[in-house]
Amino acid sequence: MSRPNNGAVAGHVAMLAFSALVAGSFALGGLVANEIAPMAITSLRFLLASTLVGIAALVMGKLHRRDARAPWRYGVLGGLIASYMVLMFEGLKTAPPVSAAAVFTLTPAIAALFGWIVLRQITTGRMALAITIGGLGAIWVIFRADIPAILAFQIGKGEMIYFVGCVAHAVYAALIPRLNRGEAPVTFTFGTLVMGTLIVAGFGWSDIMATQWGNLPMIVWITLGYITVFATAATFVLIQFAALRLPAAKVMAYTYLVPSWVILWEIALGGALPPVAILAGLGLIVMALLLLLRNDSDVSPQAILSPETAQTLPD
Repeated sequence: MSRPNNGAVAGHVAMLAFSALVAGSFALGGLVANEIAPMAITSLRFLLASTLVGIAALVMGKLHRRDARAPWRYGVLGGLIASYMVLMFEGLKTAPPVSAAAVFTLTPAIAALFGWIVLRQITTGRMALAITIGGLGAIWVIFRADIPAILAFQIGKGEMIYFVGCVAHAVYAALIPRLNRGEAPVTFTFGTLVMGTLIVAGFGWSDIMATQWGNLPMIVWITLGYITVFATAATFVLIQFAALRLPAAKVMAYTYLVPSWVILWEIALGGALPPVAILAGLGLIVMALLLLLRNDSDVSPQAILSPETAQTLPD
């Protein structure tokens, strides 16, 4: 029996925290999607998060001149994750949170595809089975065990917009180990956030200037504070930390836990307890995660690089 890979275990713990923090952004994001332009809130979100992560990197002594080499890498990652965040808010303008969450559960399968294209990461039969089981369980939880609601599911404009964002998110996760050149997660995150800030501010300058910042409702500022500290700065570090230790499909598989975390958020905020029937869905999700936790030492992002993808990238 092989010993557990400590690096992989740490990656799983990071993604567990990631899924819990992302769930909070879903809950709050739905409340403010129509209160402020997606470009405006995302630009300020990136700016504040860049400041926080930059200070942390400086205090930790992780900022070095060599980390600025090949800045195009940060631009690619920053553009992808900025696209996801902007499109999430844009989609939530018309898409019900339940439908958006259902679209979000497609990201593991997309990540597995791009993990193979970019890194030649192989999705084993066990991982494919886990992705399928987890997806079914997540959908069951999202729709609260309501079969008619599942059968009546329809893809609207908001869902399609958000789906494009989810594709960007999956590509982002797959590219992290491909583009990282040994930079610490906090340093790599800082570079990504800085470039993301510049990209969003450039494309959304008119929205930023048109926003009446002094007249925004308090819920917008509460949401901004949460998504800046927890759903941006913290999750950026967590996903980059995990992506260097786990295959892309496993990293994104933790999106299946988001609906369950949302339920816990609702309970904590005084919401009603979920019906007993959804425990079946939670059981499927736990089963999927247990499948993903097995034999992590057999697969690592570095070990599954092909000779072609292992070549040094141009500066």
